[in-house]
Amino acid sequence: MRILLIAASLLSAASLLAANPTARPAKYHAPIKIERQWRHYDPGKINFKITSPQTEGAKIYSRIVTDPDKYITDNARRVIQTLYFSPSDSIPSIDTIIYIVRSFDGISYKSGGGNKVQIDYSTDWIEKSFAENDTLKLDYETRGVIYHELTHAFQLEPKGCGEYDGKSPYWAFIEGTADGVRVACGCFEQDFNSKDRPRGGSWMNGYRTLGYFLYWMQLNKDKDFIKKFNATALQVVPWTFDGAMKHILGDKPENTIENLWNEYQIAVGDKK
Repeated sequence: MRILLIAASLLSAASLLAANPTARPAKYHAPIKIERQWRHYDPGKINFKITSPQTEGAKIYSRIVTDPDKYITDNARRVIQTLYFSPSDSIPSIDTIIYIVRSFDGISYKSGGGNKVQIDYSTDWIEKSFAENDTLKLDYETRGVIYHELTHAFQLEPKGCGEYDGKSPYWAFIEGTADGVRVACGCFEQDFNSKDRPRGGSWMNGYRTLGYFLYWMQLNKDKDFIKKFNATALQVVPWTFDGAMKHILGDKPENTIENLWNEYQIAVGDKK
């Protein structure tokens, strides 16, 4: 009976959107348009697996993602177009994206390296995300998670600034860029008053704290800021936040990370 109710809920939501596209709540952005130059870009072969098919989360996932290969490929293109200017840029070459839906305690994570990456997505998290039988909310969350993890597959990595240790500039860059892409693609609320945006903190907190700052910089300083920020991983060596900011915006005193962060905090109401 539970599975029948889930299926009815999913079909009802899909029918509602087909009949009335404006029925989608404003905060649940539709997927961003794939730009012409990226529509045939090959992000790599998709190797999709559900290894916990007996779980309710797996059954729910199969109903909202009916064509996993296309779903993963299209969302990879959305991520890449947010990170890069053109297919001729220095984009990491990925031959294979292994995407596994399975039961584990957590949300999602990327592993692997080189030309083969793996992303695991938790059926436990899918069930929690669908607790209110809100199909649009689950779709929004699932796309947001894949944006974050696919950013890890395709982003550049800064040099000479530490390692992935939860505290270095390297770590902040990696996780902050991934959530910056997620915000820019519309799978965190783009309203800076939203509860999705952490208050205060430091750019070194990475994740959404830095991600929202990167998105604010894109809105207020340079419309291509996230692309240019990602590119500084190759252009600024050894990499620093100050070096990246000045490389993008100009070598001026006001373009230190501290001054820009302070301006951002005032602008979004976290400081006076």
